[in-house]
Amino acid sequence: MDNFLKRYEEHAYALLRMVTGFLFLFHGSRWLLGWPGEVAEGGGAWYMMYIGAPILLIGGIMVFIGLYSRYGAFLGSGMMAWAYWMVYAPRDMLPYINKGELAVMFCFALLYISTRGDGIWSIGSMRKKSD
Repeated sequence: MDNFLKRYEEHAYALLRMVTGFLFLFHGSRWLLGWPGEVAEGGGAWYMMYIGAPILLIGGIMVFIGLYSRYGAFLGSGMMAWAYWMVYAPRDMLPYINKGELAVMFCFALLYISTRGDGIWSIGSMRKKSD
C-alpha cells in the first residue's frame, strides 16, 4: 500500500495546494466583492477590509495557481494564526467550541504549503521548465 500511494504524493500535494488556495480566495472575494454571499451586517473591523481581505484574495490566488505560493501561503498562515488568537481564542481555547476550526486548518495547511512551494500543476513549475 505504501508503494502504491507514494506514486501519487506530488499529485495529492498539488490538489491540497489548489483546493486550499481556491477556498481561501473566496473568503477574500466575499469581503472585497460581496461574492459569493454577502458580508454580515455591520461588516468587520476596518483592518479586515483593508489588510485582511486582500491577503485572503491575493494570497489565495497565488496559492491556487502556484505562483510564488510560498510567500502567499506564509502570509496567509500568519494571518490565520492571528485570527485564531485574536478573534476565536478569547471566546474559548478549544477550536470546536469557539468555532475557530477553519482558521486553525487554514493556518496549518498554508504553513505546510509555504514549506513545499509550488509543486507540480502550477505556473511556478511551468516557468521553471521554460528557463
